[in-house]
Amino acid sequence: MRLLVRDRLFGIGDDYWIEDDRGQKVFLVDGKAMRLRDTFELKDPQGRVLIDIHAKMLALRDTMVIEREGEPLARVKRKRLSLLRNHYRVELADGSTTLDVSGKILDREFAVEYEGELLADISRRWFTVRDTYGLHITREDADPALLVAITVCVIHLAEKERGATD
Repeated sequence: MRLLVRDRLFGIGDDYWIEDDRGQKVFLVDGKAMRLRDTFELKDPQGRVLIDIHAKMLALRDTMVIEREGEPLARVKRKRLSLLRNHYRVELADGSTTLDVSGKILDREFAVEYEGELLADISRRWFTVRDTYGLHITREDADPALLVAITVCVIHLAEKERGATD
């Protein structure tokens, strides 16, 4: 499955659609303004909330929490002691599954892997339109909504980190 994202700076309160390769709207990323913490909702085209994404309060390192129907699904944070600045770890709620996200997050050139197997490839190289990138989900049994949520989280965390160092 290939998804198209028209990029923008991830500012809270901004909404944007993610389309499939046929131009059909698949997901709406709804940034929630005026909240104490960074919050997003991932919705289907009918407006139903599929996934809630929010910053974890009182964490030593910036952490985003992904929930489905009020139940924890995953936590996303920058990998500790990584030589690569753009390396994130996703811990799924089952406690035993960890996904790795690495690459050039701010350039939208990165991958999501599970035990060395590619789950999704995020890239601008497929498009000539500036500020557009693709999310190519390589496994048919992967959860597209979760992979979109992970992408939103790591880009948001990387943008926030870059803003803190500017």
